[in-house]
Amino acid sequence: MSIQHDSAAHHFTTRQDGHTGELAYELPASGVIDFVHTFVDGALRGQGVANELARAGLAYARQEHLKVRTSCEFMAAFVGQHRAEYADILAS
Repeated sequence: MSIQHDSAAHHFTTRQDGHTGELAYELPASGVIDFVHTFVDGALRGQGVANELARAGLAYARQEHLKVRTSCEFMAAFVGQHRAEYADILAS
């Protein structure tokens, strides 16, 4: 799955067969990224698209040495399920 990052628009996106998935974020403070919204077209749901977007966003946060907030319910649940993997980048 190919995921694109548009840093100017603050989102990660993927497109498959004309359908899209998106993970949007904000940079509310220096050194902090807040994942605020996840959307996956109905035709792509259940295929792991949101999980791959989450992994891409979290990899970016780690690469850029950003602390992670998860205002988005999906992202909060994803990080909660993989807490050991991402504990080092979570904002307190």
